[in-house]
Amino acid sequence: MRLLISGGGTGGHIYPALALARYALSADKDTAVLFVGTERGLESKIVPQAGFRLETIPAMGFQRRLKQVIPVLAVSKAGLARARKIIREFKPDVVLGTGGYVSAPVVLAAVLARRPAVIHEQNALPGLANRLLAPLVSRVCLSFAETGRRLSFLSKTVVTGNPRASEVAAASREEGLKALGLHPDRRTILAYGGSRGALQINKVMVNYIRECGLPPRSQLLYITGDIYYEQVMDELGPIPVGVKVLPYLNNMPAALAAADLLITRSGATTLAEITALGIPALLIPSPNVVNNHQYYNARLLADRGAALLINEPDFNHLRLHREIERLWSEPERLARMARASKKMGIPDAAARLYDCLVAVQKKQARGGN
Repeated sequence: MRLLISGGGTGGHIYPALALARYALSADKDTAVLFVGTERGLESKIVPQAGFRLETIPAMGFQRRLKQVIPVLAVSKAGLARARKIIREFKPDVVLGTGGYVSAPVVLAAVLARRPAVIHEQNALPGLANRLLAPLVSRVCLSFAETGRRLSFLSKTVVTGNPRASEVAAASREEGLKALGLHPDRRTILAYGGSRGALQINKVMVNYIRECGLPPRSQLLYITGDIYYEQVMDELGPIPVGVKVLPYLNNMPAALAAADLLITRSGATTLAEITALGIPALLIPSPNVVNNHQYYNARLLADRGAALLINEPDFNHLRLHREIERLWSEPERLARMARASKKMGIPDAAARLYDCLVAVQKKQARGGN
């Protein structure tokens, strides 16, 4: 298979794409993979570091202000032209869009070139681009079954889960603790704010560490995000025993496997990882995302008893201290959350998405749509 994948901007769009690409190569060593992204997104570093070829196109997100519409349209036109050229040259059997503003012109270019295209909607609430593209593509793959109710053309949807889940599902607690130098007999709290970090989570974590301290026989692995690390370290001062602070971590599967409780945002990829391993979580949705989609992601887990949802205005170090103490004192409740989380997981998501792409390729070869 010649597979072209487009998605970028944040790790939430890139890591699932990489997981799928790695699975495709393991399933068929003759697979040829090409990524398409932008020069400014995280994909410009992460994709080449992962050993995959990346082509870039100009792309910008949708802007609601009138004075910004013309520049966006100009960039979109250039991006579409560049994407069409890449598709002519690479001749993909299937084009997969995993999200981010770069994927829309690439998927549209595939449709115009009569190449089969598939989109992967990672969030509970589908984005505008995917809602517009859904009628045009061959399949719409979903991370959550509930998302299908918010999309037209239900006959095209298939629940595959998020491929990133497959890369963390095999990690073990013992291996994770050992890899990160954590104590095997302590309960582990993992706190992080997504691939770029989160300012408000960092503020709360600093106050929690300084003012409250960890419960007995507990340890904290706290990932600040690169841009916040120095500020956090300055504000923390001496690091207490049992607290490990890192700016970034490449080996997130190890950290997740080691965790007994998570404090994090509710991006779609994060939730795929959480549910693949069945980890109880305190979810603080980012209010700074389009259509507040992280809230809807977190709501799914909270409604099933897999997580506690705390809106950012209500999230402070005293509330965090209270919730952790309560969960630590109710081990059966923590166990129920873990079971509910695990029940939501789709650990074979990469295989499901790959099988969907293969089916689309075969249908195209037979002359179908």
